[in-house]
Amino acid sequence: MSGAADWLAPDWGVAGVGALMTTRSGGTSSGRYATMNVGSAVGDDAAAVTVNRALLAEAMGAAPVFLRQVHGARVVCVGRADAAAGAPILEADAVVTGEQGVACVVQAADCLPVLLAAPDGRAVAAAHAGWRGLAAGVVERALDALCRVGGCAPREVVAWLGACIGPEAFEVGEDVLAAFGVAPGEERGPSARFVAKGGAKWHADLAGLARDRLAAAGVDAVSGGRRCTVSDASRFFSYRRDGVTGRMAAAVWIAAR
Repeated sequence: MSGAADWLAPDWGVAGVGALMTTRSGGTSSGRYATMNVGSAVGDDAAAVTVNRALLAEAMGAAPVFLRQVHGARVVCVGRADAAAGAPILEADAVVTGEQGVACVVQAADCLPVLLAAPDGRAVAAAHAGWRGLAAGVVERALDALCRVGGCAPREVVAWLGACIGPEAFEVGEDVLAAFGVAPGEERGPSARFVAKGGAKWHADLAGLARDRLAAAGVDAVSGGRRCTVSDASRFFSYRRDGVTGRMAAAVWIAAR
């Protein structure tokens, strides 16, 4: 498929693991959802979404498991039965598998996708990390589940951060600082991920906050997180920029051997 050449992929070199993040390119949706929208609950034509999801599965060579995301911290462990047609859609914001050919998928349009892989492709995981889920521990819980399934330690895990809202675009209030244990006036603490802009508003570095949490959990190999969804309208969907819009997919899977 021609549009897939524009998609993002981590350069992490984990044997037997595939991973990607779609962009707006490569699908069949139109209008606000043009063209590779995979979101089924955003108002797009259902037939177009079905085709787009099939194109994603074809590009991966793996069966995707989509979640009903609620900005929480629940993690589910899935297998082939969860990827089968007609299987219940699980409510969670992170997903892990140790089965080949099953793709862990999260959707995003400003929130941060976090992809994780255990050594030798023994397990993979994906987390949907908006600020609420990140503050609630979704990344740490996904990491814990991955390590259990993959029989590894956090220091052996590699992580990749997809495109998300960048710090120049992510304006937040005091509630977000409080969620991360930062008091106004103490923004320049250990992580320095909040920059005051006046009027009880701050710019927040969502990807940087995720890097800090991964490092604190023992993950040293972290890449990605440098692309801003808001600032690149031709390439990325952005809820904050457009309101009604599509969703990208970030996926990771163990390739068949």
